[in-house]
Amino acid sequence: MKKAIHILKNIFVWLMVVLAACMMIFTIVSVSTFDRADRDIFGYRAFIVFSDSMSATDFNAGDLILVKEVDPSALQAGDIISYQSTSTENYGEIITHKIRELTTDEEGNPGFITYGTTTGEDDQNVVAYSFVVGKYTARLPGVGKFFQFLKTTPGYIVCIFLPFLLLILMQGVSSIRLFKRYKSEQLAELNADRERQKQEMEEERARLEEERRQSAEMMKELKALQEQLAAKVSAPAEPSEHD
Repeated sequence: MKKAIHILKNIFVWLMVVLAACMMIFTIVSVSTFDRADRDIFGYRAFIVFSDSMSATDFNAGDLILVKEVDPSALQAGDIISYQSTSTENYGEIITHKIRELTTDEEGNPGFITYGTTTGEDDQNVVAYSFVVGKYTARLPGVGKFFQFLKTTPGYIVCIFLPFLLLILMQGVSSIRLFKRYKSEQLAELNADRERQKQEMEEERARLEEERRQSAEMMKELKALQEQLAAKVSAPAEPSEHD
């Protein structure tokens, strides 16, 4: 049971590490590339959709769309393009709409008439080739909302700060447990050394006691022998038969 809990704990820790790392990488990549017409990822640019002007047919507000750079002359009616707006109301913003037809602007430059499929109304200005960012290729539903949330303080706390904090706390608890186990093993080893030294002292004491006992017996035997010799020396000699 303990082994299974330990395995699950390790899996959870690694999941938190991967999640926190992924969130950090995603944040760095998204901040440096999303909604940037001059930045791309493997040839694709990513933009967050902020309106429902194309929700009737293709994507919704809050989606993340991928746009690939193309030669504007290869675009046709029906293609969806992202372009930089030249309207005074939202100049420079990235708009992603469908091409209705090919045309030219006031200066005779080739361009496109675009429109949002939700309203069906044409955009105010002709989109010249030089303002085309790329052709819409795919969408990631809801990812744009997540990125917007991630850029907020609560999003940062929930998606990045808390996972790292939880990971640090778990590692701190694990380190404390390892330290306690190390100290416990040290104490157990110290107690074992003390017990071993005590046993050796008792064995040494017993050996000395045995040696003293043996010495005492030898002294006793030696004394008895001396007494016997002294008795023989002090005894009178027996008379001879010739006397």
